Amino acid sequence: METNYRIAYDKGWQDLKKKVPEEIVSRRSVSYCSSNRQFTVPFFNSEYILDCDNETITRKTDGQIPEIIASIIVLNYLSFSDTSPKLDNPWVSLKEIPNGGALFYPAFRKNAVEVLIRTFGNQPQALLTCAAALGGQPASLGSASVVFHAFPEIPMCVVMWEGDEEVRANATVLYDPSIAFLLHIESLIGLGMYLAAKLKQLASSL
Repeated sequence: METNYRIAYDKGWQDLKKKVPEEIVSRRSVSYCSSNRQFTVPFFNSEYILDCDNETITRKTDGQIPEIIASIIVLNYLSFSDTSPKLDNPWVSLKEIPNGGALFYPAFRKNAVEVLIRTFGNQPQALLTCAAALGGQPASLGSASVVFHAFPEIPMCVVMWEGDEEVRANATVLYDPSIAFLLHIESLIGLGMYLAAKLKQLASSL
C-alpha cells in the first residue's frame, strides 16, 4: 500500500471503532452482528464483510480483498455518520459540492473524467455493457448514461457524449447532492476515480 493510503486506511478503522455500531446501523443501510463484531456493507454490486476485531474487509461471496481506495471509502461511509437532508437538485457535479469540490475538480477531471472519455468517447454504448457488471441502470442523459448505487443511499451517474470530427467527446460524473453529508470530500472524489477505473477495466475485456 502506498503510505498515504495506508495512513487513511488505518485512520478509517480508528474512526470506525470510536462509533457505536447500533447508531451506524440506524443511519446506514448496513447490518451488524455483535457476536463477531462484523458489519455487512453493500458496495456497488457486492456485499463486503468488515471484521472489526481483525480489521479486515473481504467480499462476502469469495473472500476477495477490495482495492485499498475502495476499502477507505467503505470505512468512511460507516464512520462519517451525518444524516442527509432531502435536497431538491437531482444531480450535481463535483464543482458544485461544498467543502472543496471546485478546488479538487481539475485533478478529478484528469483522473476520472478523462479516463471515461478515453475509454468510452468513441463507443458510448459500451458504457451500458460495462456498467451492468456493477449494477448500473441506464439513464436518459447524453449519448449514454448510467446510474449506479455505490451504497444504497449514494447514487451517482456517469454521462457520456459521443464525439465526432468537429466536437470532442465529453463525459461527467454526477452525484446526488446529499453526498456532501455522507462522505468526506476526499472519499467522494475517490469514489468517482474508483468507478472510472473499474469501468475502464471492464471495457478492456470487451
